[in-house]
Amino acid sequence: MTKASKNYEYPLAYVKGVGPKRAKALAEAGIKDLDDLLWYFPKSYLDRNVSNSIKSLKIELINTERNFYSASFENIRIINEHTIIAKVTSINLINYGRKKRLLKILVSDNSFDSAQILFWNSVDYFKNLFKIGQTIVISGRPELDKFNKLTFNHPVIDLIEANDEESYVQGQILPRYSLSEKMISYGISQKLIRNLVSEAINQVVDIRENLPERIISKYKFPNRKDAIAYLHFPPSKDLLLKSQKRIKFEEFFYYQIILATKYYRNKIEDKGIIFKRKSLLARKLYESLPFELTNDQKKVIREIANDFRSGKPMNRLLQGDVGSGKTIVAVLAMLIAIDNGYQTAIMAPTEILAEQHFKTINGFVQELGVNCTLLTGSIKDSRKSLIIDEITSGRTNIVIGTHALFEERVKYYNLGLIIIDEQHKFGVAQRAQLKKSASQSLIDKSYSPHFLLMSATPIPRTLTMTYYGDLDLSVLKEMPKNRKPIKTKVVFESNLPEVYEFVKNQLMNGRQAYIVYPLVEKSEKLDLKSAVEYYEHLSKAVFSDFRCGLLHGQMKWDEKESVMREFLERKFDVLVATTVVEVGIDVANATVMVVENAERFGLSQLHQLRGRIGRGSEQSYCILVTKDHFRYQFRKEIDIEKERNLAMLRLKSMEATNDGFKIAEIDLKIRGPGDILGTKQSGLPDFKYADIVADVDLLSLARSEAFTIVKEDPNLESESHKLIKEILEEDEQKNKLYFETV
Repeated sequence: MTKASKNYEYPLAYVKGVGPKRAKALAEAGIKDLDDLLWYFPKSYLDRNVSNSIKSLKIELINTERNFYSASFENIRIINEHTIIAKVTSINLINYGRKKRLLKILVSDNSFDSAQILFWNSVDYFKNLFKIGQTIVISGRPELDKFNKLTFNHPVIDLIEANDEESYVQGQILPRYSLSEKMISYGISQKLIRNLVSEAINQVVDIRENLPERIISKYKFPNRKDAIAYLHFPPSKDLLLKSQKRIKFEEFFYYQIILATKYYRNKIEDKGIIFKRKSLLARKLYESLPFELTNDQKKVIREIANDFRSGKPMNRLLQGDVGSGKTIVAVLAMLIAIDNGYQTAIMAPTEILAEQHFKTINGFVQELGVNCTLLTGSIKDSRKSLIIDEITSGRTNIVIGTHALFEERVKYYNLGLIIIDEQHKFGVAQRAQLKKSASQSLIDKSYSPHFLLMSATPIPRTLTMTYYGDLDLSVLKEMPKNRKPIKTKVVFESNLPEVYEFVKNQLMNGRQAYIVYPLVEKSEKLDLKSAVEYYEHLSKAVFSDFRCGLLHGQMKWDEKESVMREFLERKFDVLVATTVVEVGIDVANATVMVVENAERFGLSQLHQLRGRIGRGSEQSYCILVTKDHFRYQFRKEIDIEKERNLAMLRLKSMEATNDGFKIAEIDLKIRGPGDILGTKQSGLPDFKYADIVADVDLLSLARSEAFTIVKEDPNLESESHKLIKEILEEDEQKNKLYFETV
């Protein structure tokens, strides 16, 4: 977020009411000068006209309990924090169990209803904190107890100061700021923060506008100076909402300007290879396929073909759930390139996945006279030298490999199309290196190669608009007709004997099974099952008549590859494993997956694990095993206590849908954007005020405006866009991001 002005630096230690110690505490919270104070927006507001009453919140929770699992998973709601303002009516310290105590605080408000606050720890501290008749602000995740009593367990409590209570009663909207423990210990109160912010607003007079007048007028935004002031001291609810919308919009807008600049720079400055010739190879393969392509697959192939004819380098992300048929789309795209005289390459993150691609793709193209080569790190040097010679000479049409494709001695011959599978496993620098190698190999150096990035991890639309906003997007949602939906069932540990019998029946019918555990080895600290421990039990006691294999993350990479290969070759009937199998090879004969301690896994992770089965035409089954004491919570279908409820929500979601895109949207609502892509992505922006989950409509508006502006004026040279260019150049953080992403 850009600085508000150029004259903001003013030592806070010299501001009235601060001093050196308080200034240090503020600095640790990121508040170092007056400008930082302006951007230290309230975490919430006290507004008696709109804040939750106890009665209304109770009604909302009762309705949520009734409708928590409706048929529409798109509208699933997660109960987030709520805030109520109420008076303390009673304080009770209750002894229970053996030397255990519970503090129960009853509160009531003007809705003539009451709620209870429960403290299970530090009860003496909290008992001395409250007084009967005191007005307090309670923020937390509410639930209903078995008597339908509105309950908060260990919520965040703010004590309302006397002057705040008077202002609140008079109808003022009061800002509430986040205060660190250190800030509180140095006597920094809500009142002091408000005074400091007021001082900053008065002193920092030169708050620059950063949005074009056309946009401000179109969306009826307040100007930037007023918006900042209204966020801290809102004159009305309407002006507060307009100011929030405006500040969030500008955050989204400038990030989307960066993405749009990269997108159109690629379109304008780079020349893409034009594949003019219709592909007889692609047509021949298409007509010989033993299955019919889905409508989604046909649509994506048309999109890729249009990119090939456009004269601009393709930079397309192909998203498809596990088993949606991305590989055949990639093969047809490669055949178009080959028929036009170009070499192609596909890169995978692991050797075994590269080998699987080689077998699958070679099976498609071998009879067409297309030469397909596998290049991995484990291939011996003598053999590797021969392979590299074939690549360099152009005798190889399709190169399939791992990181070995980056090796300096690997020289390509007119490499025109690069496909990266599981692209999130590779960094920006690695993709750039492969692009450089391809560009150097082209006969006509004035052209840039085409890129197709593939992901089997469905990504929510909001994240696609941010992290992948500079790419064209294709989506495969429709599953091939021969694939049967995986049947998923949540069971409890006491049901394990029946589960094992079911698995045995599948094995006796010639099928294979995965049994997945959260830990590699037994832990004294965690009450969770481990793969090593249960491998011994399963192989000797449960599945003694069958062959069992063991796979976990602490094994060396070649050992892991060997075990997976043996499972693929049916040398094992049961593979006992950790989550290392979530991104693996296709074992079409595996029809059962049992996941133990399933409540401990993330939703996206559970879906990826489930994707290891259902790869053939036989019916497949995913069995999620959780602890017996979750039985009541699983059936209750309402918010209980944070972690347990979310665990139950994850399991119920898995039972309810096989749609990876629905799963991804639910996962985003549960976890937020932080690690939703599987690993923390360095390019994902850290918005200070906007929220890409809650503010998705604003994100769409900002993206539309940004891309329209850059499409019309790629270099931001027109008079109406000079302000945008100036701010981008001055903002060091976004400048850094800009040059990194370009």
